[in-house]
Amino acid sequence: MSGQPKIKHLAIITLDPERLANFYEKVFGMTRLTRPSDRPKVSKAVYMTDGYLTLALLENKAEGKAPGLNHFGFQIEDQEETAARLTEFNLQATARPADRPYAETRATDPDGNNIDLAVRGFGA
Repeated sequence: MSGQPKIKHLAIITLDPERLANFYEKVFGMTRLTRPSDRPKVSKAVYMTDGYLTLALLENKAEGKAPGLNHFGFQIEDQEETAARLTEFNLQATARPADRPYAETRATDPDGNNIDLAVRGFGA
């Protein structure tokens, strides 16, 4: 791979995305991203940036998940090359649903942590 993959987004699930957005704005100076018109709004999610990293504050829809880190995302250059590297660990990437335009595939690390993989990226 000619370019090093870079972590470009983190996603936190919370019962109150607006409350967390206010916190990250006031304490760390993050700004809200305007959602492009071709990307549907996902629940009450708020997307923020520090100019490099996108922070997704996702509504916890009472799916039995505790609030906290939901996933992180790597900006990559090549889906096929990354998929080949995943197979070295007996893992694979699967396609993201059509309503998740910010990442083409998702994988996990060996401990089961979710990782979005995007060539085109999202936000900042």
